[in-house]
Amino acid sequence: MITKKLKFVVGTAVILCAVLALAITGMQESKAYYRTVPELKAMGQRVEGRRVRVAGNVVVGSIEHHGEGVVTFVIDYEGETLPVKYIGRGPLPDTLVDRAQAVAEGTMTSTGTFEATLVQAKCASKYEAAYAEGSTVAE
Repeated sequence: MITKKLKFVVGTAVILCAVLALAITGMQESKAYYRTVPELKAMGQRVEGRRVRVAGNVVVGSIEHHGEGVVTFVIDYEGETLPVKYIGRGPLPDTLVDRAQAVAEGTMTSTGTFEATLVQAKCASKYEAAYAEGSTVAE
């Protein structure tokens, strides 16, 4: 009777430890610290291989499609530029266009290219009101 209870307790403890270990490693791997382009560049080699998020405006004419699942573009933040290479299975957002704000999540490579596995974009100009010359808001 005692051995059955002991086996049950040990088995339950092993399962709980395994679930806890998976939860902790999953949280560590999904963590991504937000950095600006200048901060990312200032970190140098310390940032290589670490998961981070970086944001900036897409440079005009920099978006290039290289086959299925690979897109490169350049983001600019306060005059600092960063080449981004998106490698992913999911499609990029339709709002990833020239001058759009983009947030890329991934890792920095030793070549100075940011390899993104997730890209989010928004186009602020899409939501701005377009006024004709001479028109007023009350018209």
